[in-house]
Amino acid sequence: MQTRRDFISAGSLAVGAALLATQTRAATPKKNRRIVLAKRPQGEPTPADFRLEEVPIPALKDGEILMQTVFLSLDPYMRARMNEGPSYAAATGIDEIMVGGTVSRVVASRNPKFAEGDLVSSYSGWQEYQVSSGAGITKLDPRIPRPSYALGVLGMPGITAYVGTLDIGEPKAGETLVVAAATGAVGSVVGQIAKIKGLRAVGIAGGKEKCDYAVKELGFDACIDHRDANMPALLKEACPKGIDVYFENVGGAVWDAVVPQLNTHARIPLCGLIAQYNATSLPQGPDRSSQLMGMFLVKQIKVQGFIISNYFHRFPAFIGDMSQWMQAGRVKYREDITRGLENAPQAFMGLFKGSNFGKLLVQVAD
Repeated sequence: MQTRRDFISAGSLAVGAALLATQTRAATPKKNRRIVLAKRPQGEPTPADFRLEEVPIPALKDGEILMQTVFLSLDPYMRARMNEGPSYAAATGIDEIMVGGTVSRVVASRNPKFAEGDLVSSYSGWQEYQVSSGAGITKLDPRIPRPSYALGVLGMPGITAYVGTLDIGEPKAGETLVVAAATGAVGSVVGQIAKIKGLRAVGIAGGKEKCDYAVKELGFDACIDHRDANMPALLKEACPKGIDVYFENVGGAVWDAVVPQLNTHARIPLCGLIAQYNATSLPQGPDRSSQLMGMFLVKQIKVQGFIISNYFHRFPAFIGDMSQWMQAGRVKYREDITRGLENAPQAFMGLFKGSNFGKLLVQVAD
């Protein structure tokens, strides 16, 4: 599986969109490869849970466009969509295409709003092509320097970090913020926003390489390796004044280490629990929910879960701030790109083992 990792800093040139949009147009394709949910996982996903299949592409009708997927985003929420049962979004059905955000190129159009070569933000899922009426499809914002960033720092993960940190975390200069998965698509941005706002930023990540990157490249004040058996004590040492904001996107043992360090009036934006997504039963041990609720009461702690689709009205402010921070070199960003749609299942499974380093993407087309 081939991987390419990219970095952004002040002075990066906005050449990606121009290159993609001006490629030589080929004949309209007739076949579409797609990956569907073959069966529901029991615990961690396996290759048998996915199926790669080929289907014909229907002829375009008036008002329709044909989009070719260029980049596919792989995100933890997709694991929850593979389960059956109620959630904030409908479960993916058996034999249905795996869901996912995409950046696509319009390769044929019978819709006056779109021209061949347009790069668009879409939700085509794990497939090479999609026929669409154009509903819900938007052209990429010209302030996005590379098309892939529309799926990361200037897309859903970025606005998740922005809203969770600023709107729910309500950071104040001089406070301490902690975030797990600190070098991931969301966590890396959370910590950098905290530094911009004058906070002490402490990350938690898997391994020395990631922790070094968080401190030396992203500007975190400290980063703790969650694989270290002494992690709770190291976290306490890194947060001498306690924790005022904990951006929760992991759960599990990291949460257990954070709880004793929470200050009075701490805020906890809750956007994910990746450590629990593959669980098939409740964890062993005593029920500590009453004790935890009591601590929330006494310390007056705010815990707020949020679904980012309810905050898309914040996108104009987010894209304005984030694009300026990136241009000024105040926010750096890293991508982990796997090539080829057929490699998406393996890359996705690695997401839950911490195999990726940065925002995980699949490059489906050149």
